[in-house]
Amino acid sequence: MTGKPSIAALIVAAGQGVRSGGGVPKQYRRIGGKAVLAHAVDALARHPAIDSIQVVIGTGQEDPYAAAIGGRALPPPVTGGAARRDSVIAGLAAIDADIVLIHDAARPFLPAAVIDRLLAALDGGDGAVPALAVADTLAKGDAFLGDGIARDGLHRIQTPQAFRRAGILAAHRAWDSAREATDDAQVARAHGLSVAIVEGDRSLEKLTYAADFEAAEGRFAMISRSAMGFDVHGFTAGDGVQLGGVRIAHDRALAGHSDADVALHALTDALLGTIAAGDIGSHFPPSDQRWKGVDSAMFLTHARDLVAAAGGIVDFVDLTIICEAPKIGPHREAIRHRIAELLGLAAGQVSVKATTTERLGFTGRREGIAAQAVATVRVPSI
Repeated sequence: MTGKPSIAALIVAAGQGVRSGGGVPKQYRRIGGKAVLAHAVDALARHPAIDSIQVVIGTGQEDPYAAAIGGRALPPPVTGGAARRDSVIAGLAAIDADIVLIHDAARPFLPAAVIDRLLAALDGGDGAVPALAVADTLAKGDAFLGDGIARDGLHRIQTPQAFRRAGILAAHRAWDSAREATDDAQVARAHGLSVAIVEGDRSLEKLTYAADFEAAEGRFAMISRSAMGFDVHGFTAGDGVQLGGVRIAHDRALAGHSDADVALHALTDALLGTIAAGDIGSHFPPSDQRWKGVDSAMFLTHARDLVAAAGGIVDFVDLTIICEAPKIGPHREAIRHRIAELLGLAAGQVSVKATTTERLGFTGRREGIAAQAVATVRVPSI
């Protein structure tokens, strides 16, 4: 390849099956505190080569999709068709990229190294798939064992499967609709495209049955950690304050290098504390002019992403805003929902409280606002 091609991930999550149990399609079942689909999205989003992610969902799945994705910044999902190939075509049509990685949501644990191998293999071919060599003895049979089958050269094919978008879209459109394809590589080869094999990974095993989910839960030996954050900003001349990501009209503003959102700063420090990642100043020094006037939502989402990269799951955050004015009560719900959006949580996982110091101290003298926050996060025990 020459230059830097744009790379998109297409996650096919339109299945309706509930063979795995749980009463919902398997892509919306939760493992380790978050939906299977969310695990797949996060694995792809963490890879620096992936520019965008498009999800294809089934008809009527808008609500479980929204609950699974939370506040993650993704384009609106595309509604798929009756067959997997219909869903893939719909997703490909919605993507504007040079390369696409087509991935099944039911394979949520995607190592970055597999993506690296797929993209490297595209330098010499039209497509690439991850695969594992067949190690078990193979044989025909029904009630009784029949003849053995040579396993030399046999592979178990996984996803994501990587292709140049134009080529795989043309291949799907040319496929005989009377036949059902087992995967995108089959469609590609039928269209004359070359498909390379790269080393897959056992963690990419597809989740299908209840036992698969039990095994997947076993990956998450998690421990709970809580950490606190505290921040203070004094008042300066102005006409409003930024608190918890919400603009509140006031007769003064908060002084600070960024937008001085004391609430988000305290939350950021609390999250960083759960993974022992320092404090907000070590990541965004006030001496760095890049952060002058910046929206503090950037600080909070940075901390959120560091927690996710460490394998952590944010369970709950609790925020207390300490001031005489402005009054927080009228804005409490807006602040809760904004924080939930930024952290990819449900509103019920965010607590926002307000108090005063009974006119004692600098907040009691209306010289500024303080905030303290506690974050509870589950992280891997190793």
